[in-house]
Amino acid sequence: QVQLVESGGGLVQPGGSLRLSCAASGTSFSFNAMAWFRRAPGKQREVVATITSAYSTNYADSVKGRFTISRDNAKNTVYLQMNSLKPEDTAVYYCTMPARDYWGQGTQVTVSS
Repeated sequence: QVQLVESGGGLVQPGGSLRLSCAASGTSFSFNAMAWFRRAPGKQREVVATITSAYSTNYADSVKGRFTISRDNAKNTVYLQMNSLKPEDTAVYYCTMPARDYWGQGTQVTVSS
């Protein structure tokens, strides 16, 4: 069993930055791809970014060039650096280990002036 705990959300002005962290318990972290999803109010959940065990990354078109996903296997942690934030980035952000269908509890990101 793996538990995922997100942190780092909050309120930020447009153009600002936030870094989300997701700490994973358990011993299978380094062998698995990780991903960040988000759910905005009134919208379906969407994938934001993924990173494989080999550190290959992919991003949703809406965040390319602004968001960066990374991982530190020594700390069992995956990060999402979010720059140039826009109001449409407002959502609850979830960390997940897709192969095992493990999900964190989510962290709220609000971009507003």
